[in-house]
Amino acid sequence: MSRNRPPQILAYMTPFPYSIDVDAPLAEAHAFLRERHIRHLPVTDRGLLAGVLTDRDIKLALGPDLGSPPERELAVRDVYQSDSYIVDAATGLEEVAATMAERHVGSALVTRGGKLVGIFTTTDACRALARLLREQHPEPGPDAVA
Repeated sequence: MSRNRPPQILAYMTPFPYSIDVDAPLAEAHAFLRERHIRHLPVTDRGLLAGVLTDRDIKLALGPDLGSPPERELAVRDVYQSDSYIVDAATGLEEVAATMAERHVGSALVTRGGKLVGIFTTTDACRALARLLREQHPEPGPDAVA
């Protein structure tokens, strides 16, 4: 990677993320997240990107309130976030990470030409930080003098 050009989100995102339809049962989405050990799931509506569903959204919807409807009665549509953070694949890593921190969001949906191509989560941000630190501060070799 060139040191002169700032890294783009495309190089650090998780490509080809899973997604779920807005009309899918919430119980199905909940099981999907648990089975795959993921916390963010892009939501589509008739094939178009509509937002994101998080494990936190589900927990809040199914919270301890006695007035909460049973999980089997809810659809993704009832719980997901339509105002999710969406960025173009050419957006700089620094801009995305700074915006996520400023807005206190756990993911950015990455698009190219309006189509979902990836997701960048806080886990991806930690991997990016580790990779950049390794590149900037490589481990000394066995011949290094202490």
